[in-house]
Amino acid sequence: MLSGPFRVHSFAIVVLLAAAASGAQQLPPAEPPQPLPSASSEAPTLRVTTTEVLVPTLVEKPDGGVIYGLKPQDFILEDNGVAQKIRVQEEMDNAPVALVVAVEQGGASALEFDKLAKLGPLLDLFLADGKGLAALVGFDSKPHLIRDFTHRSEEINQDLKSLDPGNGGDAILDTVSYAVDLLQSQPKEYRRVLLLISEERDHGSRHTKPAQLIQKIGQSDVLVLSVSFSPSKAELLHDVKDNGDDRMMSLYSTLAMIIPAFKKNVSKELAAMSGGEYHVFTGDKGFEKRVVESAQHARNRYLITFSPSDPTPGLHTIRVRLAQDYGAHIVARANYWREAPAVRPDVR
Repeated sequence: MLSGPFRVHSFAIVVLLAAAASGAQQLPPAEPPQPLPSASSEAPTLRVTTTEVLVPTLVEKPDGGVIYGLKPQDFILEDNGVAQKIRVQEEMDNAPVALVVAVEQGGASALEFDKLAKLGPLLDLFLADGKGLAALVGFDSKPHLIRDFTHRSEEINQDLKSLDPGNGGDAILDTVSYAVDLLQSQPKEYRRVLLLISEERDHGSRHTKPAQLIQKIGQSDVLVLSVSFSPSKAELLHDVKDNGDDRMMSLYSTLAMIIPAFKKNVSKELAAMSGGEYHVFTGDKGFEKRVVESAQHARNRYLITFSPSDPTPGLHTIRVRLAQDYGAHIVARANYWREAPAVRPDVR
């Protein structure tokens, strides 16, 4: 599980989470996917555990190209401002991918169905090794499983060509929670990726509160890639791939500050928390370009791990930077969540 907090705010965070959990309905369990022949029947194992945190990290040149060949000594990772001893996997992330594609069907999303109908072939960029799996989830006021995990992207392609408009809802929080549960059911050796295609604001989630989802994402190793439509002009002018120092250390410094950001643009915040990316699009070419870029970047990441030196339960802020400034742009997860240790009864 994940760890850590800010000592000053830890009590307030626990109180806030308890209030959120007590006032929220429980989301029905995700429809269990049918196991594939190669799937493990063991309980899901998180790659982010109580002793080790996984931080997939993308390092880009100023022109957008990926920087390869970096070593552990080239990175500095801070947990709540304290530098950590890290390990860096020498090769890039080459694990097979378990992908959930979550597409909005509610509200005005029907205007984007022609673009979604062309998404199927692009999914091979995630699954090209032949070992990857993909599932399709649709949502309006609630999520539903359209296609269970499959190796065959052409099956999902057919589903995407026959989407039906939903109601006026856009339950992003409920849907992401549902998708994370589906992904966590997959074998531990898979890289878990959620491709979320939706508006940027949640409308109608009834079972999942922001605080609950922040904790769930912080305890998982799910990479959220958000591709949003109908953006405002301000969002178009602001490339939200950034994880600038000020943003990470202020916006994400307390749980109470993240929750209002969820209300403004939940798809953007989920991507930043998980170390994924957020893109906006306005046309067919723009949509395809954003999906292709997301798929390529999902693969070209350094896998950094560390064992937190601070055992404090709650929300921890992560900052990754290079030891030397090459003018590079770094995309890495901004937070993780550390649970309090279980209380053992006294044995007399």
